[in-house]
Amino acid sequence: MLNAEKLVILDRDGVINHDSDNYIKSLDEWVPYPSSITAIARLTRAGFTVAVATNQSGIARGYYDETTLHAMHEHLIALVEAQGGHITHIAYCPHGPDDKCSCRKPLPGMLLNIQQLLGLESLTGSWMVGDSLRDLQAGEAVGCKTVLVRTGKGVKTEQKGADLEKALIFDDLAQFVEWLIDS
Repeated sequence: MLNAEKLVILDRDGVINHDSDNYIKSLDEWVPYPSSITAIARLTRAGFTVAVATNQSGIARGYYDETTLHAMHEHLIALVEAQGGHITHIAYCPHGPDDKCSCRKPLPGMLLNIQQLLGLESLTGSWMVGDSLRDLQAGEAVGCKTVLVRTGKGVKTEQKGADLEKALIFDDLAQFVEWLIDS
């Protein structure tokens, strides 16, 4: 059975790939950080389970459709697997901020979906890695240890002086993974 402490949940935009205030609307616009792909593969090889939880309100806004989103995720999975890694599950919220869903971060719905899918009693001790306060809030709501990366919106999140006292802060996903595996 999977040990919750060996689960790393990642936000997508700004953690795995470059983010855009105009949304990532196509496969051409989805540009991964090469070090993040390598880091995910490294996590897998070190015995960690990797999942992704990503808000994708661009679907609700009509900027792209679920077929386009799936193409981005299939490309991500292929890149990670080409380096010997594996992403166990990608959870996404297609809703807009006013849709009153239970899955849009900072609510923990996607994380609870991952917990159920993996058959975990709890997510206490798992890791939630994000570049925004809402990522960290979703993780904290279910007992995850939280990590802020400075890529994407991470530097802005850090500069806002938000309550980050529970979060570890790293320059990027690769730096966090190196620390996690070596500690």
